[in-house]
Order: sequence, then C-alpha cells, then structure tokens
Amino acid sequence: MTKIAEEIRPNLFRLQIPLPDSPLKYLNAYVIKSNDRHLIVDTGLNRKACLLAMQSGLEQLGVDIARTDFFITHLHADHFGLVTRLAVDGNRIYFNRPDAELIESWEGFEPMIAFAGKNGFPQDELRAALDAHPGHKFGSSWAPELSILKDGEIVSVGEYHFQCIETPGHTLGHTCLYEPSQKIFIAGDHILIDITPNIQCWEDTQNPLKNYLESLDKVSRLDVDIVLPGHRRVFTHFHRRIKELKQHHHERLVEVQKILQDGIPRSAFSVAAQMKWDIKCDSWEEFPVAQRWFATGEAIAHLRFLEYEGKLQRRMDAGGVTFQG
Repeated sequence: MTKIAEEIRPNLFRLQIPLPDSPLKYLNAYVIKSNDRHLIVDTGLNRKACLLAMQSGLEQLGVDIARTDFFITHLHADHFGLVTRLAVDGNRIYFNRPDAELIESWEGFEPMIAFAGKNGFPQDELRAALDAHPGHKFGSSWAPELSILKDGEIVSVGEYHFQCIETPGHTLGHTCLYEPSQKIFIAGDHILIDITPNIQCWEDTQNPLKNYLESLDKVSRLDVDIVLPGHRRVFTHFHRRIKELKQHHHERLVEVQKILQDGIPRSAFSVAAQMKWDIKCDSWEEFPVAQRWFATGEAIAHLRFLEYEGKLQRRMDAGGVTFQG
C-alpha cells in the first residue's frame, strides 16, 4: 500500500488528496489524532479518487471515522465536497457562518453568470464552463448539519488547542486554525507558498480584496513557526510570505490603474484581457474559458477596491458596467 500519511508534528498528519485535472494537483487534508476524538481539516472533492485516497490515509493512521470530527476552512468544493461522503452519525462538522449562509441561500450559478455578463463576459461561454467546473460536478451532494464556530473559539484535539481565526477574502467566511503554544497555522487557502490565493468579486456589494488584505494584516501579528496550507508545500516563512502577497496585490492595483489611465471606460472583462497572467497562452482569446472567468473575477476585485478608494469610477448603463480612471 502506498504511504499517504506524512507526520508533520506528533499526532498531526498531512494527507495529499489528489485533485484530478486540476493545476493544484492535490489538496492537503490534515488529520489530528487523540485518544478521545480525531479531527480532519478539509477533505477534497466529492469524487472517487479523493474518497479512496482519504480512506487509505485514515486506514494507515488507524483513524476510526466514528470517533472523528471535521473542520472545513471554507465552502469551495475541493475543501468541502467530500465531507458528505465521509460523515456518519455523531460527527461534528465545524464551519463558519458566512459561508454556511451562502450554502443555505444557493440558487445556482445564474446570478453569477448574469453579473459576469454585465461586466463584459460572454454569458453562454461562462455557463458552459461552469457546468463543467469541478466545483459544480464534484461538490457536496447535500448540505450536512454544521456546527458553527466564531472567530476566537477553540477546537481542542488531544494536546492541541486550535484558535479559530476568521480570514475573509478568498471566501466571505474563510477560517484558519492557529495553535499558539505550538506556533502552528493551518492556513486553508488564505496563504499559499508559491501561488496567490484567488480573490474574486461577483457581487456589487462586496470588496473582497479589502477583506483579504485586512485578513493578512490580522494574522501577521501571530507568532508562527510552521504554515500548513491547503495546497502545495508546508513552509516556515510566514511573515515573509504575507509581505510578498501584499506586494503582489499592490502591483496588481498599479497595473489596473495604468490600464485605465487613458480615461477610456472599460469593462472588467476588457481590463482582465490587458492584465498579465501566468498562463502559457499567446493571447487572451486562447485562454481556457475557466481561466478567463478566474481572471475576470480577480480583475473585478481589484477594480472594486480602487473604486472604494476613490481612485476610479464605476458606471452602469444598458450596455453594462464599465470602469474609468
């Protein structure tokens, strides 16, 4: 049997759960063992490859699912989706209120598609891309009963006592776990080692980039020796990585302002087409539709931030939404 579980600290293990057809390659699920109850942090997509890897890892660790609880950092399917296949009677599923409310009020992708259309994105293309998106195909099949935790509440597992740290930005209610005595930070998708977490905006009333930058400032005060992210490698340079992420978004904001400095009104889709992206395509038209969706959502997040700062104007008319420097 292939070894899946990697011990990070005593009784704290990482399981690499494969994410087929995703550039992320795998999700880091973390398992904390104790003599009483165990805890699994994040799970993977609701698909067979993820389930088999999780079951194999738990078997190697001797973890009885009936004596296990779950902590899900946020609502995205690669973190949340598999929990509905794993949970049994008696499990507690710890989650945050803002993301739970989104699940409870979910009406499908149509509102997002309509919003994207107002911002210049071809709606038919987006609809087809979202229908094929792993988050749609391999999300949770039902909404389990959730145990809501608030900022600052403690989750204790054996010798570990994790503090919930709300870090909105990547999602409205994204929540990390911090163990102050061990200086361990379970980061979800808030801080990743070599890629920037995707910060998108798909509603007029939101300013997710502001939330994200404030969340980075919030956690920067913590004393952290090791970061356990939702994807890629475990790392130790916590404070340096926070500075790098803040610098990245500062450069993005400058880039957007330069695109709009000629005073010509542009849609977010048009702005995204002129931004630089780390993808191997010769032109914006060659981007896969899903990548153009991510890029447009990020462009909107940066445009909304600049709008709230009074550094550009947003105009709405029958033709849609445009931004002007």
